Amino acid sequence: MSALKIIGIASGKGGVGKTTVSSNLAVALAQAGNRVMLFDGDLGLANVQLALGIRPEFNFGHVISGEKTFNEIVVRGPSDIYVVPGASGLGKMADLTEAELRGIIQLFSEFKEPLDYLIVDVAAGISPTVLSFLKACHQTLVVVRDEPSSIADAYGIVKVLVNEQKYTNIGLIPNGVPDQRSGQLLHHRLNAVCVKFLNLHTEYLYSILSDDLIFEASKKYSPVIVHSPGAIASQNFMRLAKEIESLEMNAINGGLQFFVERLVSAEAAF
Repeated sequence: MSALKIIGIASGKGGVGKTTVSSNLAVALAQAGNRVMLFDGDLGLANVQLALGIRPEFNFGHVISGEKTFNEIVVRGPSDIYVVPGASGLGKMADLTEAELRGIIQLFSEFKEPLDYLIVDVAAGISPTVLSFLKACHQTLVVVRDEPSSIADAYGIVKVLVNEQKYTNIGLIPNGVPDQRSGQLLHHRLNAVCVKFLNLHTEYLYSILSDDLIFEASKKYSPVIVHSPGAIASQNFMRLAKEIESLEMNAINGGLQFFVERLVSAEAAF
């Protein structure tokens, strides 16, 4: 079995480009030769399949209802990534009970294919389900824009992870910035607050620049890295993937079984 690295992509609020980052990063890692699974962990308003331009016949809702197994809902996306479609519009799934969450996470053990990366695109905010998923990840990357509300909410999710969950493997991905220097300055400002009040130094990997081709690609239901490989944003995602490949994480042999074990452990804290 391969050594699996699990990365959670989070945001304090919606609308900052979290799913765009998750989907393009997954494809970029796959194009670099990695075996990648993208899990849509937003169990109430799933939209990863839209970002990837795929139309899966089944989703997590069918697994919860017992109609399908986990393996039966996994589909292949661009660059042959594995995709676990979330269940859009099922409100109760956004606030799972302890028993329901335990049942869901056990389903991952069915998948036996070797993986290098599992990208978990969680819902925005700090619900118990979001925190459970993030605690099970080796690394959490918080997507943030240079806007007061986004910065405040990004700090909020970092604060909860550190103070309440004792989780410190956190990085920031500035998104929609005009240039790399602006992204570095955004990280510097937010990181300074984290260091001062949380005694936490957040990881900086790379920034995603503002690019109209991202919006153009989304209208075509395609990741920009597939729609416009030469775009500035596409180059940014490829560089971000390289930085993640060089990031030291305690990858564990055993594939998704390890993710299951970490989720069960995280869930027990609630």
